Amino acid sequence: MVGTMAPPLSRPDTRALFDNIKSSLPELERLLAAVCQHWTYEDAVYRFYHRNPKVFELQASTVAIVDALQALAPQLELDPLFRGIIAEGTCKDSGDIDESRWLSETRSILEAFCHARFFLEMVVKYGHNLEELPDMRPRGWAAVLRLFGLR
Repeated sequence: MVGTMAPPLSRPDTRALFDNIKSSLPELERLLAAVCQHWTYEDAVYRFYHRNPKVFELQASTVAIVDALQALAPQLELDPLFRGIIAEGTCKDSGDIDESRWLSETRSILEAFCHARFFLEMVVKYGHNLEELPDMRPRGWAAVLRLFGLR
């Protein structure tokens, strides 16, 4: 006999994720502040358009964000779409990038960072704004649950 799956709000993994977000807020806030600062976010986008290899340095911030997100629920696998975007935008070497391959080699770095940063922002936002797991899910919180396969 196949049992029914518990609704997302009553699943122990959802409660554990929520509790881990709440207890990790100081570290998550520091990471968010670091990746949003001028020399990370603004500089990387500038470097992309300036065709400067320093855009490759953004990968370290992306990996740090993903590691922090995964640490919130190490028993859960992050969304496959997210993992694919991250894989395409990290582990790249500036090597011998020529002008003809600049866009194809570097756009994925910015894309991966932006997706990771979005989820970090949502985790911090809803870690502050939610006192308890909501019956009605704001879209940002629903996205976080989806990232962890809980929706």
